[in-house]
Amino acid sequence: MMSMPVTLILVGVGIPTSGLLREGRRDSKTGLWLFQPVKDRGRSPNEHAASQHERRFELIDLDPFRYTTSAQISAWTAHLRGLERELRLLHDTEGMLTDGDMPEYLFKRTKGVVGVLEKLVQRGCRNAIEDGSERLTKDLLNQFTVTPDDMPDLDAESGEQPEIPVHKPESKKRRKDRNTVFDDDGPASESAG
Repeated sequence: MMSMPVTLILVGVGIPTSGLLREGRRDSKTGLWLFQPVKDRGRSPNEHAASQHERRFELIDLDPFRYTTSAQISAWTAHLRGLERELRLLHDTEGMLTDGDMPEYLFKRTKGVVGVLEKLVQRGCRNAIEDGSERLTKDLLNQFTVTPDDMPDLDAESGEQPEIPVHKPESKKRRKDRNTVFDDDGPASESAG
């Protein structure tokens, strides 16, 4: 049995136009790789590319989740269920992301973009651990928003950074202390004196 080395490129932005799948040649003077210029934004930007690399790869677009049909909602919920199994919080995490209207809330906060969901859940878990609640709730998640600063390794100009839904953080609701000014302890007992 013969084994062959295999390279898998799992995720990328703008792969067809990046030059990654085009044939190139090494410039003997500079030692740099030179590629034919990209002529269009299609699958085969030049006629030579399809002859080698491009025909060896299958490009699959990974779009954000949708939340319109029952099949789309089921797919989103199944993704959340898998994510909640991976949460490492002290309380039982079953249903933490999938019960009630939490799936709809999370979709609204992330527009179905997995990277934004990941950052929202990561930050939520950090806050839940720090405040001792050890649970992800809408009240906890409402206290902050995901920003492009949370994804510094993604280049906004190339399209790597997803559109992040606008969210105005709500401050944590503090329980109002009870006013004790008018409390009456009643008459002092005679045995107290």
